[in-house]
Amino acid sequence: MSNPIVFDAIIIGSGQAGNPLARKLAKAGKKTAVIEKRLVGGTCVNDGCTPTKTMVASAKAAYMAQHSAELGVPVSGYQVDMAAIKKRKDDIVEHSRSGNQEDLESTENLELIFGEAAFTGPKTVNVKLKDGGQQALQAEQIFINAGTQTLIPEIEGLDKIDYLTSTTILDLETVPGHILVIGGNYIGLEFSQMFRRFGSRITLLEKGKRIMAREDDDVAAEIQKFLEAENITILSNAETQKFEKAAGGKINAAVKVNGEVQQITCSHVLIAIGREPQTKALNLEAAGIETDEKGFIKVNDKLETNVPGIYALGDIKGGPAFTHIAYNDYTIVYRNLLEGAELSIKGRPVPYCMFTDPQLGRVGITEAEAKKKGLNIKVAVLPMTKVARARETGDTRGLMKAVVDADTKQILGAAILGEEGGEIMSVLEMAMEGGITYDRIRYCIFAHPTYTESLNNLFMQIED
Repeated sequence: MSNPIVFDAIIIGSGQAGNPLARKLAKAGKKTAVIEKRLVGGTCVNDGCTPTKTMVASAKAAYMAQHSAELGVPVSGYQVDMAAIKKRKDDIVEHSRSGNQEDLESTENLELIFGEAAFTGPKTVNVKLKDGGQQALQAEQIFINAGTQTLIPEIEGLDKIDYLTSTTILDLETVPGHILVIGGNYIGLEFSQMFRRFGSRITLLEKGKRIMAREDDDVAAEIQKFLEAENITILSNAETQKFEKAAGGKINAAVKVNGEVQQITCSHVLIAIGREPQTKALNLEAAGIETDEKGFIKVNDKLETNVPGIYALGDIKGGPAFTHIAYNDYTIVYRNLLEGAELSIKGRPVPYCMFTDPQLGRVGITEAEAKKKGLNIKVAVLPMTKVARARETGDTRGLMKAVVDADTKQILGAAILGEEGGEIMSVLEMAMEGGITYDRIRYCIFAHPTYTESLNNLFMQIED
């Protein structure tokens, strides 16, 4: 092995925390290396937000073509061109990826290295270079931003079929006949609705008693209601026991539903039960870096591991797995290291959005979580059928919900399930950040007619 190249900082993974951190460190005069084993940009740009939300837009167009007659604009017919949808997605992804890569390669003091990194000591890594050979690197500061990958369950026969993941499904150029979706949470629901709108038959299996286990019962029920209205079959208390190849390229699945085994024949299987950290290949033991029982890297409130000078950012450290959290990790680390700040991840807000149609925008705690904590709360719920803007646009699916502290009147959490739910939720997040109480929002002047205006009516549901 060659002698190590010495850097001031090494970043493993070019995701949404790694890239901006690399540029920031390099511009501060630190000799910096970014190691990327696959594609610049990480999951968000290549396999997550960018491609999926691009395809969600195509699915929305198909849905609007189906329902435009309700608005007095009948469409005589339409067809889904899956190859064209994929090409549009690929073009947008490539634009984002190449822009990220150009930014890295044009930054002074910054070297982009394609290969797979593994620790050989607390401050050294070995890189199996993509174009062959190996190279040792050394730095006093190392930042791990290697992300996660699809968690593959142990199901008999799964290794004998060509199953899909949230990555491989993005490359389909024809519409599947019937997709069996394993997993009833955010990823599974987005893809289920998307491909149902493209024309696939969808059967979704959820191992628990209901979909969306982290959300309140009424929110989950409303989501299931609009998905089933699009003829998506949802089976709860469902556990897949076995897969077998069938005639004509089909797949047979033995599924236990409420204790009874039934056979489901499909054309494709999508695995969407969750994700696992990409820590196995990193050889963390050589550096003495501690992980939890699931393999996620343990960090303190400033994102430093148990080994001084080594940090973990983004999904690989566990906790909320969102692009915006990874980016916030970057801002915390660089401000602490370069500006002498004393910032912490403790207590930061964790907003998120599921991009089904309608969207689910979420921030803060749920009603169930508040009750579990024994908090003195009041709850406001407003169906979208009572939102003027929703009636005007012809989409009254969903609801607005907020949990507030009955004593301080502070907003503790919100779930906005509706058109532009993420944008409306962001208004409430700003209120939470600024300490604006619900009684002030109740009488706040919002532009008419907007969705946000109905926050007035939402908080009028609460009796003081």
